[in-house]
Amino acid sequence: MTYRTHKCNELRASDVGSRAILSGWVQKKRDHGTMMFIDLRDHYGITQLLITNTSAAYAELKNIKLESVIRAEGNVVARTAGNQNANLATGEIEVDIEQVEILSEVEPLSDVEALPFPIATAADIPEEIRLRYRFLDLRREKMHRNIVMRSQIISSIRRRMTEAGFMEIQTPILTSSSPEGARDYLVPSRKHVGKFYALPQAPQQFKQLLMVAGFDRYFQIAPCFRDEDARADRSPGEFYQLDVELSFVTRDEIFASIEPVMYGVFREFSDWDVTPPPFPRIPYAESMMKYGTDKPDLRNPLVIVDVTDAAKRVDFAAFANAKTVRAIRIPNGGAQSRKFFDTVTDAAKSAGAGGLAYVIASDPPRGPLAKFLKPENVQELMQATSSEANDAILFIAGEANIAGIVRTRAGEQLNLIEPNAYRFCWVVDYPFYELDDEGNIAFSHNPFSMPVGGLDALENKPPLEIVADQYDIVCNGIELSSGAVRNHRPDVMIKAFELAGYSKEAVVDRFGAMLNAFRFGAPPHGGLAPGIDRIVMLLANEVNIREVITFPLNQQGLDLMMNAPNYVMEKQLKELHIRVVEE
Repeated sequence: MTYRTHKCNELRASDVGSRAILSGWVQKKRDHGTMMFIDLRDHYGITQLLITNTSAAYAELKNIKLESVIRAEGNVVARTAGNQNANLATGEIEVDIEQVEILSEVEPLSDVEALPFPIATAADIPEEIRLRYRFLDLRREKMHRNIVMRSQIISSIRRRMTEAGFMEIQTPILTSSSPEGARDYLVPSRKHVGKFYALPQAPQQFKQLLMVAGFDRYFQIAPCFRDEDARADRSPGEFYQLDVELSFVTRDEIFASIEPVMYGVFREFSDWDVTPPPFPRIPYAESMMKYGTDKPDLRNPLVIVDVTDAAKRVDFAAFANAKTVRAIRIPNGGAQSRKFFDTVTDAAKSAGAGGLAYVIASDPPRGPLAKFLKPENVQELMQATSSEANDAILFIAGEANIAGIVRTRAGEQLNLIEPNAYRFCWVVDYPFYELDDEGNIAFSHNPFSMPVGGLDALENKPPLEIVADQYDIVCNGIELSSGAVRNHRPDVMIKAFELAGYSKEAVVDRFGAMLNAFRFGAPPHGGLAPGIDRIVMLLANEVNIREVITFPLNQQGLDLMMNAPNYVMEKQLKELHIRVVEE
């Protein structure tokens, strides 16, 4: 081979005496005058090079900049006693270099620094600089490892899905705009003036059409595009998901198909404890009550209890005026400092509550709420929350999500979060409809879900009482996927959209392809789409999803490296019959 006989992770003591050619990046350089050591790095690992001042290579490498690319040739020699590196796969040897070729030398950015930031460091670097020079950021050990893990995880998922009888099929990238979900990315048509394609928010309709086409078990590592803001666990612009659909299945059969895949992948890529199948099923209403969220983190043992009835019997104005009062028992809370209670109170306020009341179940009771409580109130509240002597009880008069935020903060402050564990669950039985900001009936989740009870429920139940046969899979408080048993009946679909304010004509116009397909024999089917980026984020133990995406956009949806989005030439706009309207 011209550039290398070995990769930089391969040479061992058994290779001493042989000839080697290595190519890679100069990661570190240590010049001792009579000899120089260079750590040469490639995708696979690091090998130490030895260059003596009697070698012609010494002069060539004396002033070489870090991260320059070289080809080096020499003899493999054993490291001297005491100089071996047990932390390096090649730590028993080094290569005594005789010939060197500089393949690409770093050009300094300034008189001071050759690189925007050091590569061989774990120090924090501003994200803006990292994203602007992402090709350098990806050379750093942690980032390189994350992307390698991502590739391995996707390969493992593909293998497991294929072994489970799923067929991988690609669906279109250019499609039609959908009125549901996030904003579409639109693509103007040059040939059809005034009309637009849309990049798919998900392959939802296509994968259902594949079931109608008789393919039975489909999957795809699918790119999805949504014009939405960034979050720590969501990348703006585009993301990838394990898109899955199955025919002739019930909800439990869908769960049984995907749980071994999730369990197997998490066991393969981590030594943490993983919830074994079957994963717990938690109804949506129960999840909101016990955890204050539909994304419960089951590593946190604290639970929320509805104590509205007991709280109403307390002579306390905040309780009297509240629609719902929730409580969280803090075991041995009396031993906690004032700082703990201030911290959870601040968490409640940051979520929109006016404050947080608490009492310590001692004799006599202590805390800000104690003076409002009669002995019978204390006993009733302790019984309602299963509290014991010296426990603290936190009270939240407000929305369920506020109690959920307090629960999370309290669990973190008390170090109650189970370490080194992945805790899965399914959240099921979501409400089919909700009220929008104008007080109108709207879909709460996926409009293509089958309502439990079918057409009869749509015709005879109050809309807000209808439950959808849909579900989320959650791990450690992060939603990995939404899914549902689909609505495969045209009459049920038209009625479901009618209750949400869509005319039959509007449904035909927007979803005509799928509606028409259902008229020609559609099997009962369902599926889900776990997020690849979020799976990798969890397994890499990262809190920011951009740490596991090769070339992500920043929080403003900008690609700082490629300078996108950007203006285009007037000629291109004319071809598309588009004129930019100034704000």
